[in-house]
Amino acid sequence: MFANKKHFTNAIVGALVALSIIALVLKLMKIEDVTLPPTVKYGMVFDAGSSHTSLFVYEWDSDKENNTGVVIQNLSCDVQGQGISSYANNPPKAGDSLRECLDKALKVVPAGKQKDIPAYLGATAGMRLLREQNSSAADQVLAEVTKTMREYPVAFKGAQILTGEEEGAYGWITINYLLESFTKYSPKTHTWVRPEAATIFGALDLGGASTQISFMPEGSVINWNETSKFTLYGYNYNIYTHSYLCYGQNEMLKRLAKELIAESPSSMHVHHPCYPKDYNETISLSSFRFSPCTNRSDPRLTLHDRNVTLEGRGNASGCLAAIKKLFNFSACGQSQDCTFDGVYQPPVRGKFIAFSAFYYNFRFLNLTKGQSLATVRETINHFCTRSWEDLSSSYPEENPERLPKYCASANYILTLLLDTYKFNETSWNNIFFQMKVGSADVGWTLGYMLNLTNMIPAEAPAWVKGQVPSLWAAAVAFIILTLALGLAALLLLLWV
Repeated sequence: MFANKKHFTNAIVGALVALSIIALVLKLMKIEDVTLPPTVKYGMVFDAGSSHTSLFVYEWDSDKENNTGVVIQNLSCDVQGQGISSYANNPPKAGDSLRECLDKALKVVPAGKQKDIPAYLGATAGMRLLREQNSSAADQVLAEVTKTMREYPVAFKGAQILTGEEEGAYGWITINYLLESFTKYSPKTHTWVRPEAATIFGALDLGGASTQISFMPEGSVINWNETSKFTLYGYNYNIYTHSYLCYGQNEMLKRLAKELIAESPSSMHVHHPCYPKDYNETISLSSFRFSPCTNRSDPRLTLHDRNVTLEGRGNASGCLAAIKKLFNFSACGQSQDCTFDGVYQPPVRGKFIAFSAFYYNFRFLNLTKGQSLATVRETINHFCTRSWEDLSSSYPEENPERLPKYCASANYILTLLLDTYKFNETSWNNIFFQMKVGSADVGWTLGYMLNLTNMIPAEAPAWVKGQVPSLWAAAVAFIILTLALGLAALLLLLWV
């Protein structure tokens, strides 16, 4: 009888061991497709503005959300010197100026990925003006930039001059991306959720040679020429955007000086209400010929080569009045949907981010903390009445060429926002002055890169043959249980 039990127990143990081996073999034979982590891609964009150039490097995972990459800023680098348009008389220097930042960019991009990194250069209002004035010079500058870029191990996609509307629209994309207005990730559902339309921000950009406004107006269907359409994260967006060439900060200051001189054409000394009292600046009338914004015939003024001294008067109200003369508001008549020069604009709607020179001027005046319009006006008026001796001693570290111009720039910002774009006492509180969101810069380049990721083919997920972790764990548990039962049966045999 003992022998029968022994044979019976051996049979059980053998069967259990056999089942364990079979389960293990079957598991090893059951091969599943497993997704590897997405690879990281990089993109590089030069912002070639009117007064300076900056380089930004971005990165994103290759598996994109609804065909739009989730892009973050990896590097920013300011190019030494002025904008590339300033090299019209020496184009090779435009290309050489980019080398230092290009070298820095290659240090943050893995060597194995450099040859695949798409690189772009977008030029804005400074080059738009140069193209108007001398198209061949503009072409030569872009050619030299292209020559330099092609010397580096990147996939250079070209240098182009952006339209003002493209610049404005890409800035709008950047802002809403950084503020998470397009999509938000839901940890509960593991999906991207589109926020309400009310969270979409408008964009206000003030550069050296142009200014842009971009926002989503009220209503779904409006007929206007300044329309930009985008598809981001699977959703379509229609926005109003308009760019005003020659209404950037630097060109405004030139036009203001010319207008003041034209009102006193024979004088060698001209009062400048925006400059601090006791501050003087001597300029040559021939300098007005260097920009299409001021190189326009004026019967009051002959642009021969003579010097004129601008004498500061520190007159806040006179400064504001002089700046308003730079706009042709009468062309709009009684229309409420018009800015100046007959330009159509729907009523501003929602919250806005004001960046670039909007931000830098107001930061200097400590006006970026949500102050009321009344406080802003009072601060600007007080600043404009301060003498040059007072300002230069109070701000010893400020650039002495920039310091006397803050009064004019601040009053210009007020005119743009209130008289041109038609913000009022109430909607003023919807304007937020800032230049960064987190560690990323606000500007058009990130929006440009985001939009371009729709054009870069989405990389298919990398699939390999491997084991699915959950199934593997279940198989191991089954095998352990089977062997445990076999061991129990063996111990029972020995005990009996």
